[in-house]
Amino acid sequence: MTAEKTNQKNRTSVLVLSSIGFTLMFAVWLMFGVLGIPIRKEFGLTDVQLSWLAAIAILNGSLWRLLFGILADRFGGRKVFTLLVLATIIPSYMVSQAHTYTELMIWAFFVGMAGNSFSIGISWNSAWYPAEQKGFALGVFGAGNVGASVTKLIGPTLIALVPAVGLAGGFIPGGWRFVPFMYCILLAIMAVAIWFLTPAQDFKPGADRPVLEMLKPLQYLRVWRFSLYYVVVFGAYVALSVWLPKYYVDVYGMDLKHAALLTTLFIFPASLLRPLGGYLSDKLGARRMMYWVFGIMLFACLLLSLPSGKIIVNVPVTVDPSGQHEVFHFAMNVTWFTTLVFIVGVCMGIGKAAVYKYIPEYFPKDVGAVGGLVGMLGALGGFFLPPMFASFQKLTLIPQSTFFLMFLITGISFAWLHWTVMSLLQKASPALEHRLDFHDTPSEAAASD
Repeated sequence: MTAEKTNQKNRTSVLVLSSIGFTLMFAVWLMFGVLGIPIRKEFGLTDVQLSWLAAIAILNGSLWRLLFGILADRFGGRKVFTLLVLATIIPSYMVSQAHTYTELMIWAFFVGMAGNSFSIGISWNSAWYPAEQKGFALGVFGAGNVGASVTKLIGPTLIALVPAVGLAGGFIPGGWRFVPFMYCILLAIMAVAIWFLTPAQDFKPGADRPVLEMLKPLQYLRVWRFSLYYVVVFGAYVALSVWLPKYYVDVYGMDLKHAALLTTLFIFPASLLRPLGGYLSDKLGARRMMYWVFGIMLFACLLLSLPSGKIIVNVPVTVDPSGQHEVFHFAMNVTWFTTLVFIVGVCMGIGKAAVYKYIPEYFPKDVGAVGGLVGMLGALGGFFLPPMFASFQKLTLIPQSTFFLMFLITGISFAWLHWTVMSLLQKASPALEHRLDFHDTPSEAAASD
């Protein structure tokens, strides 16, 4: 076998196993979105207590992405990914054994560490793949976001099938507790597979570099702009994944089962289209893809933000005995709403890959640090946006205000993207008038941004 074929086999094993591992870790990270219902019933929790249980896991899965990205660059993705998977087994098991709300909160916090696997995988795959294939590879890995639906799809069935008293004389817990216990087993298998089936000789782009040098790219404004983009395409994805079932129930009067099913029509394209987004970014350029993503999202969110209602004007009684006449009526039915939300999901799936195509282009030696910061701030958007959705709705009394907030954030990102492109074109030359994707060095990026 030639060296090139061996290298291709190795990088494929890294991509496949890291993607499967990330899907599992993402499912573990967000498992309280489904388990919360039986947990609330058993522990008698309020909605506020339940929301904090899910939020604390999301928060801890966001805060350390920068750190884990640097660790992966420094010590290799194989080692760091395996250790994090192994470390997640303990809190997952302890969740299945929790008997008080305090215990649940403590172990939910620690199990949230699973969310930080994203920045490890980004650094690991970026180190293995050549520049012309990075977008597609990172898109395939990022499709592991579909893990958000894993517990939604299998959790209710497993809870119903496994008796509350458990199996094997209670050694295997039953009811909702079986799900985190099952994840313990899967995590152990995953750790073994990653360690023994991926190449032992790993790439470590930051092995010989001081930590302060690895953090140096964070001074560039461009990095923070990428982070805002990722809030739009990933933070909002996490937030809407949690928010949409409630929206369907409140606005369209659906039962929770059908609301969750329709929500998957948003989750699947927002996750599974990342490889397509990576491929298109490789071929057409990340900047051009972000123009399309933001433009279509703005149009869809504008329509989704229109409140249902009608305009009535006063008219002479000779025209209408009631003295009023309806001149406009608008109400978006569930079919059109779901279609537009699906379109938003498609844009997010493509956009998430496009954002991460930028990073190895401009910061090839600092993918762990830059990717970690972008992932951290994007994920924190998923933590802060649901309370913002609730505040907007409380202030306006209009459920559609959720999407007006989305429209505003997307509009700001689009405006910043376009302003940056125009500034670069003006400073370059007239020959670049029709080009959206061109490469500059980090120092030039700092000057232009």
